[in-house]
Amino acid sequence: MISEIKMNEYGDVIRSVFGRHFDVFKRSLESILDDVERAAFLLGDAVRGDHRLFVCGNGGSAADSQHFAAEWVCRFKNDRKPLPAIALTVDTSVLTAIGNDYDFNHIFSRQVQALGGPEDVLVAITTSGASSNVLLAIDQAKLQGLKVIALTGEGGKELKEKVDVAIVVPSEETARIQEMHELIYHAWCEFVDAQFFGA
Repeated sequence: MISEIKMNEYGDVIRSVFGRHFDVFKRSLESILDDVERAAFLLGDAVRGDHRLFVCGNGGSAADSQHFAAEWVCRFKNDRKPLPAIALTVDTSVLTAIGNDYDFNHIFSRQVQALGGPEDVLVAITTSGASSNVLLAIDQAKLQGLKVIALTGEGGKELKEKVDVAIVVPSEETARIQEMHELIYHAWCEFVDAQFFGA
């Protein structure tokens, strides 16, 4: 049984996490909503034109890529037709072949080269803004005429010059950035459902 002394000693850790989350949420409300909305309309254009969504990222952002693509292909809240989306993080044979035969930095860009077309959308997730394989995917996507949305943190401010829309969460703490990213792509899902499916 956890002693009351231990609870008092470490309870502040939990409160601190919630406090930092709330602080980043408040600052995000003030600074990124316009960009989140601009990205939502880009995604809406892709849905209207039957274009595909590609998502990529590393680690926790790989999990977010899969989560977001699953909401597109399956559904978000209400029943609707499936939407075409591919998380570029999931095919282990492709990932390991590219990593082995070429370089780990090309695991996403080569898939974009093979699968992406004009007016498709790449959502590139990098909390640091410095993930080489994500940056190469962005370059390849722009070369092929895809629209590119970047989800990043304060370290990725320069991505605003490279992509169609960059959403820069005002934090350098990876966990807090990831928490905002999940909120953002859930908001996009709800936006698309409301715009096209009356949900």
